[in-house]
Amino acid sequence: MERSLALFVIGLIFGGGIGFVAAASNGITLDGHDHSDPNAHQLHAASNQRDSDHSGHHAGHNHDEMVSVPSGPEAPTLEISVSPDPASGFNLHIKTENFTFAPERASLDHVPGEGHAHVYVNGAKVTRHYSSWLHLPTLPEGDTTIEVTLNTNDHRMLGVDNKPLKATAIVPGN
Repeated sequence: MERSLALFVIGLIFGGGIGFVAAASNGITLDGHDHSDPNAHQLHAASNQRDSDHSGHHAGHNHDEMVSVPSGPEAPTLEISVSPDPASGFNLHIKTENFTFAPERASLDHVPGEGHAHVYVNGAKVTRHYSSWLHLPTLPEGDTTIEVTLNTNDHRMLGVDNKPLKATAIVPGN
C-alpha cells in the first residue's frame, strides 16, 4: 500500500512537470492574475457607479464589467479580418482607431484609449493580444467564429455607448 501511494505521488510530480514543459514548449502561457492582493477579486459595491475613466485598482478584475465611452470622432473603433496564411494557418488583422495597445501596462490601472485585445475561437478565449496582427496556426474543422474584444489595461471590456466593442469574423469550413 505504501509503495502504491509513493508511486502515485511520484507520477503526479513527474506528470505535472512534463505537462508544464510540454505546454511551455508549445507557446502556451498561463494568463493568471495577481492573487496576492486580497481585494483583486472582490466586487466593489460602487463599481456600477464608476465613471468611464476611473482606474478602480483593477476594477475587482471583473472581466464582465464594461468601461463605456460616448460615440463620436474620439471613440475607439474595431474591425477584424481573417485571411489564409500562404504557408499555414490564418492571419488575423485587428484594426483599431483611437486605441493603443499597451502591453507594458497590462493588469495595471485603466488609462483611457489603451489596453489589449482578447481573441476568442468558437466562444473560447485563446489569447490576450497586444498588436494588430496575429497568426492562428490552426483552426477547428468546419465553420469557425473568430471574435475579438478590446479591453482596458485592467481587463474590463471596452464599449461605445454601452455596447461592447467587439468584432466577429466567420472562417468557412477548412
